[in-house]
Amino acid sequence: MDTATEFGRLLGPLRRAVLRTRRAEGLPDLPEAQIELLRVLAEAGTLTPGEAAVRLKAAPSTVSNLVRTMVAADLVERTPSTTNLRTVHLAATPRALDMLDRYDRISTAALRQALDSLSPRSRQAVERAIPALAELLVALEGQASGGGRA
Repeated sequence: MDTATEFGRLLGPLRRAVLRTRRAEGLPDLPEAQIELLRVLAEAGTLTPGEAAVRLKAAPSTVSNLVRTMVAADLVERTPSTTNLRTVHLAATPRALDMLDRYDRISTAALRQALDSLSPRSRQAVERAIPALAELLVALEGQASGGGRA
């Protein structure tokens, strides 16, 4: 068994399974990129589009496109800076923050129920894997930014 191949094959289906729990609860099906931007804004409060791009490790044009779509959907507010007329500040709307909270509660409940249905041995294996998965994420992000090892 090749761990990278098998793990890669599981990532998409796992993500889609969690997304299905959100749909089952009547929540809108937001793209992951929008959810990530909302998480960054919820954590920071307000950011400029450039700051959001840095935190998301995304191109400024990508963030600009996300913001345009999300402003139209009443998920993000754009407020002009009071000190620099060329700068805007982004914030998640109350509606978006509520939706994000509901996403998290529903996803967490579904994951908790699924984990509880596993054998104790499998559940412990998943719990033990969490730190390694966090480390794997850091390694993948390092590769994506050109900091990976050859």
